Amino acid sequence: MRKESLRLLEQSGHDIDTASQLLKIKIYYASVFFAEQAAEKSIKALHIEKKRRAEFTHDLVELAQGLDAPRDVVKAAAELSPDYIITRCPDAANGVPATLYDKESAAGHLCTGE
Repeated sequence: MRKESLRLLEQSGHDIDTASQLLKIKIYYASVFFAEQAAEKSIKALHIEKKRRAEFTHDLVELAQGLDAPRDVVKAAAELSPDYIITRCPDAANGVPATLYDKESAAGHLCTGE
């Protein structure tokens, strides 16, 4: 496996851990952000391995489609992709991101089922 891929996957693991910890302490919007980041880094690592090039986009749907991912993966990417911006930008969220997520939505982004 290429060094770039390994680094992305290692950071992705840390991002999942961070998202899980944030969920436990009820900082839901940040948990969702780190869940999105973990997914993005993981799929970018897969791009590097399969396509032998890095992709410079934050669009998870574009990344998944570029790998000919199954429909359910593309659907999951479509649900998670907007959170890259919504969790950080009140203008994009049409409100305060910290107030938009609850325990169930954050857990769903992590697929924990909590």
